[in-house]
Amino acid sequence: MTTNLAKKIEGLDRWTPVEEVILARRSTRAFKKEPLPDFMIRRILEAGRFAPSAGNSQPWRFAVVKSPEILEQMEKDAVRICKRLMFVLDYTRSRFRKIFLKPVSKFFIRLQKNELHPVPFGLLKEIAEERAPVFHAAPTLILLLEDRRSVSSPQTNIGICGQNMVLAAHSMGAATCWIGLIKLLMYDPKWKKFFNVKYPYQLNNCLALGWPRVESDGWVQREVQLVEWYEGGMQDPPRIERQGE
Repeated sequence: MTTNLAKKIEGLDRWTPVEEVILARRSTRAFKKEPLPDFMIRRILEAGRFAPSAGNSQPWRFAVVKSPEILEQMEKDAVRICKRLMFVLDYTRSRFRKIFLKPVSKFFIRLQKNELHPVPFGLLKEIAEERAPVFHAAPTLILLLEDRRSVSSPQTNIGICGQNMVLAAHSMGAATCWIGLIKLLMYDPKWKKFFNVKYPYQLNNCLALGWPRVESDGWVQREVQLVEWYEGGMQDPPRIERQGE
């Protein structure tokens, strides 16, 4: 072992700056009105641009939305579309709907079991009743457009790219929130045309970005994971280690 490598390993008794950002970062849903300066947004975009991707295919396109007028219209239209969706899907609103609409709603929920999981379903209901925002009044949105022609799993690549941006932003003292509900706007052809979302691109994710209005970052206990370590031969069972204790 070289001296430099030995020194690096000996110094790992404390978290590195990168690890500290990863462990302490939390999503923020309360932003100050003033946006980040453009040079910071460009650095955050650069972190995404340098993300690894399968076959170095880089299956992404970015768009930055800072216009208060556009952001306000995006929020209004997302709420409007959410109301329409919940008019069809929310069968709990009356006895009549529960009797006649429940089978139809259940069918669509089974088709979209991830998108309409109880957690996002509950949020959609809150948005439709105007008790929760969609984009959290963030002063900036970064849209992550995904190229469906890409190598392997474009969704995974977009996730890596977005995480790079999130960590870069928090390392600079900014705040982010990953928002999948940008998909609501894709039900409206107006927004597809406005953001030039056409084959091979699709828009499923965006990042809300800005200065935090409240302190959200901080360490929070996570679930302990049982990790299997395969260290012996083919006939040896794995060693189980509890990660997080």
